[in-house]
Amino acid sequence: MKTEQHNKTLSSSKAIILRITKPAAYFILLLLTYTLGYLSSPSSPTSSLSPNHVSSTILRVSNHTSAELNSFRVTTQCSDPIPPEKIRRTVIDRVFDGTSPFHDFPPEHATAMLERTTKVKGWGSNGAVFENLIRKVKPRVIVEVGTFLGASAIHMAELTHRFGLKTQILCIDDFRGWTGFRDHFKNIAMLNGDVLLYYQFLQNVAFFNQTGSVLPLPFSSGSALNQLCDWGVFADLVEIDAGHDFLSAWADVNRGFRILRPGGVIFGHDYFTTADNKGVRRAVDLFAQIHNLRVRIDGQHWVIYTT
Repeated sequence: MKTEQHNKTLSSSKAIILRITKPAAYFILLLLTYTLGYLSSPSSPTSSLSPNHVSSTILRVSNHTSAELNSFRVTTQCSDPIPPEKIRRTVIDRVFDGTSPFHDFPPEHATAMLERTTKVKGWGSNGAVFENLIRKVKPRVIVEVGTFLGASAIHMAELTHRFGLKTQILCIDDFRGWTGFRDHFKNIAMLNGDVLLYYQFLQNVAFFNQTGSVLPLPFSSGSALNQLCDWGVFADLVEIDAGHDFLSAWADVNRGFRILRPGGVIFGHDYFTTADNKGVRRAVDLFAQIHNLRVRIDGQHWVIYTT
């Protein structure tokens, strides 16, 4: 009798252990998959691959069940959307204490350090994808995540004017650059150890007379996107072009998607690089599979339509 009861106890314990360990084992396996992909991918983060190397259907992730993917769905709800025409004033009031950052710009101490140029440095900043999407979507609000010196933001502002649109473009960037970036951008001034990327961005926008269309949000992508969500600031187009590692891209795509208006489009750069298995492409593909969306290609950019 004791033996039979003991066996029943063991069987019950095993069932409990299996129920507990199965989700944990799956999670560990998934982490190992990404780790192995990261370690086995090529080491150069900057070289590009031809789009011909990737199928136009672009879903590279393993087929997981819907229940398994539920753990990766972001379900945070944003505040009710505010009207597009009130977004510029909302940002100026909440971020800049009611005064545009272009007011009385540049400050006297930085004037001589800023470059005035008709060629703003960027990567893929004049790609056909911008005109294609602006023609199609006719956005009232664009949010750009990762703006650097403002090349693509200025290009989008010029396009919206050409098409007769009244569009507000919000540019999210901490304007700190990255470690060692001045090895390649020695023309960016430094003052007391502070690189003047933010001032140079403002200078570029002012030089191209786009101060009425473009506003910076000089914070990390995570904090800025979360705040836009809390304020109810939604966009018709969201461009993701900040951190290129998997975790950064994954966080930006998910947070950017939350502030997308119904029928909006989220897109980004750096889909075709030799580091795709540990970076942008892996994050975008996983996101698309989770939400049952399709990744399309436009030049070097990935594009996800929500309708």
